[in-house]
Amino acid sequence: MYKKLGLIGLAASISLVGCSEKSDSKAREETTMQDEHQHKEEHSGTEKVPADLQKAKHPHFKVGSEAIIISDHMEGMKGAQATVEGAYNTVAYVVSYKPTTGGKTVKNHKWVIQEEIKNAENETTEKGDKVILKANHMKGMKGAEATIVSAKETTVYMVSYTSKTSGEELKNHKWVTEDELEEIK
Repeated sequence: MYKKLGLIGLAASISLVGCSEKSDSKAREETTMQDEHQHKEEHSGTEKVPADLQKAKHPHFKVGSEAIIISDHMEGMKGAQATVEGAYNTVAYVVSYKPTTGGKTVKNHKWVIQEEIKNAENETTEKGDKVILKANHMKGMKGAEATIVSAKETTVYMVSYTSKTSGEELKNHKWVTEDELEEIK
């Protein structure tokens, strides 16, 4: 009996050592991803969008159409088939911000749009500008001070899809950009 327990313990130890020997770069990459998305993304959304957001008149992906998400800015997104729920013309920003709930800075969050920045109106902000977020994509985001990392004028899409990793149905996810979608072949 004791020999069996000893062998089980030895096997578990070897297994744990093997698991802990990831390459340094892979471990750093995983840590960075965890840091960037340490707060749970509010996947399921509503159809509600900012009142001043303009619908795209001629979007490449029409409302109701389906596309493949080629972006990996969220776990389970890349390769998922999505239904386009809305298409809007705006400026999309990558931002880094300190959550109002505390914790580490969330770096390079994609995407916050012009209409989700407090007092932005029609003035595009630039790289390095400090802004206050109205977006509520993640816990601690609304009201947080953010730094603009990059900006681009584009069509953004609200999409529904099933996560490739969890199998969870995600409704009205805000936002993906046009270059993060691909036509179904």
